[in-house]
Amino acid sequence: MRGRAAAWGTMIALAAAVTCLSQRDVVADEGDAEKVRDISFDDIKIDIKKGQAFKRSMLTDKVQEIDGSAVSLRGYILPSFQQKGITQFVLVRDNMECCFGPGAALYDCVVVEMEKGKSTSYTVRPVTVEGKFTVNELVGPDGTHLAIYHIRGLSVK
Repeated sequence: MRGRAAAWGTMIALAAAVTCLSQRDVVADEGDAEKVRDISFDDIKIDIKKGQAFKRSMLTDKVQEIDGSAVSLRGYILPSFQQKGITQFVLVRDNMECCFGPGAALYDCVVVEMEKGKSTSYTVRPVTVEGKFTVNELVGPDGTHLAIYHIRGLSVK
């Protein structure tokens, strides 16, 4: 039970860090007609042990190929206090109700920042996020990585 509580603490810290991110004015490139790639959390998995420090050399060839691409990724919105008009959130692999839940691996979450003027509402159901995927490390005040992936969101369905 202690591990589960610590894992929840990590997820709450990640959600708080995303909430505190400075809002950047992100504008889509006008000429982007790039084909959207359907990816899954399995596609962005890396070989890292629990508690091990992240290094960019851990990124797989597949992750490096996806970096900078327009993607579609299905997952769950990590709950926060905001229910509507959400412009920043964490997309996670599962809804934390089963054995995979809190304490998920570093590669099982993606920070999503919606394009300027776009937002979504919280739901307990799975969503599909479309946008530009990048490797963008989010490091906490203690120097540990809270997230390594980012999507500049165009839509949440």
